[in-house]
Order: sequence, then C-alpha cells, then structure tokens
Amino acid sequence: MAADIILETRSLTKEFKGFVAVNAVDLRVTRGTIHALIGPNGAGKTTVFNLLTKFLAPTSGRILYGGEDITGESSADIARRGVVRSFQISAVFPHFTVLENVRVALQHAMGNSFHFWKSERCLDALNERAMELLQSVDLAEFADAVTIELPYGRKRALEIATTLAMDPELMLLDEPTQGMAHEDVGRVTALIRKVALNRTVLMVEHNMSVVAGISDRITVLQRGQILAEGPYAEVSANPEVMEAYLGTGHD
Repeated sequence: MAADIILETRSLTKEFKGFVAVNAVDLRVTRGTIHALIGPNGAGKTTVFNLLTKFLAPTSGRILYGGEDITGESSADIARRGVVRSFQISAVFPHFTVLENVRVALQHAMGNSFHFWKSERCLDALNERAMELLQSVDLAEFADAVTIELPYGRKRALEIATTLAMDPELMLLDEPTQGMAHEDVGRVTALIRKVALNRTVLMVEHNMSVVAGISDRITVLQRGQILAEGPYAEVSANPEVMEAYLGTGHD
C-alpha cells in the first residue's frame, strides 16, 4: 500500500509569529487519484500548498514524495521531480498568443527559458508539441489568439496547458474553477478529469459540486488541522464537517 502513496506529510506544521496556520497535518495522496483539499476560509489550505511547493518552509514536520524526504529541497528541485502547481490567479502572459504561452512553458521545461535570442526557427520546433497540448485542453482553435482576449474559463484551460508542458507527475491546482460561469466550470471540471487519467491531482477547491463530481478522496481542514478525510459521501455526511464548513447549526 505504501508504494501507492505519491505524496505524504508527517506532522507538517507552520507557525507565523505564534499563530499556527498548519498544525501537525498528516496528508497522504494516492498515486493516480484526484484528491481535494477543502475547508472554510482561513483553514490553511493555501498554506499547505505553499509548504508542499516550498514557497514556505515548514516550522516542523516532513514532506515525502515517492517515499523520499524532500523537506529540505528548493521549489525548483521539487518542480524538477514532477510536482507542478498552477496558481489561484491565472499565471499566463496576457499579451502573448495562446501558442506562445505554451511554447514558453515548454522552453522552461527544457531549461531554455532565458534563450530568447534563439531564432524563430528554433522556437518553431516546439510548435508541434505546443499544439498537442492545446488540443488536449480544447484550445487548438485559439492558438493564434492573444491571451488577454480569451474568456476567463479559457485562460484557466491555458494555464492547465502550460502546467502540462512541465510534464508533471503530480499537479497541484489552486482553486481551478474560482470566479467561473457555470458553463466554464463544467468545461474545466471535464478537463481536470481528462488530464488526471495518467497523473495525480491535488486541488484546493471551494465548489462542492466540482469536488463531489471528480474527487476520489477529500481532506477537510479546519484551523490548520485535518477535521475529516474520505470519499465525498462520507465526508459530506460528517456532522463536524457540516457545522465547520457548511455552517450547519449556526443561526
């Protein structure tokens, strides 16, 4: 069973000047699953993501990836291992075309991110792979569009394409459907399910219909601690979760 765990934290803790934002979290993410991290605002979800990708250093505890302790590694080292995060706010270049955005991500993955002096012909060699990635997120027809002109939901799909360009083994998605219209939510939800077929996804998500529809397992955080864990049907029926997350029992 242990071999199926791709990511694990042991007593992961983060304190900020006496405030404990993440408190002894033991998280286990199974390879090949979609695992949702949910909880009310201020529960510590984004802090956990920041710890996992080393944008923050833990106060104590350990992070294991594929059974190896990566607690002391840098964010770049962790990305090279195949742990890639997409951010809550779309992280694409607004005045590049859709194709150019994916091509830049491919350059970065190849270690050529600063070689902007290279000839257009060299960069065109990446176009075939870039178009494959755009096809995978249903954006091929938008390849020549300037990114700033895309609808919001399509921008988030582009962000997933640029994340896929890094060839991740584990994708961390931070609020992938935040601020979306209903039809965009459906499109991006289907996209997450599609890209998760051959990789692992850990996501922070507030939309419970999305969580219910695609998550294999859910971890609920409250005040930096794990309140409950399990499949949606089990977690959503938990009285403590209903009170803490949904506000049941309060006037």
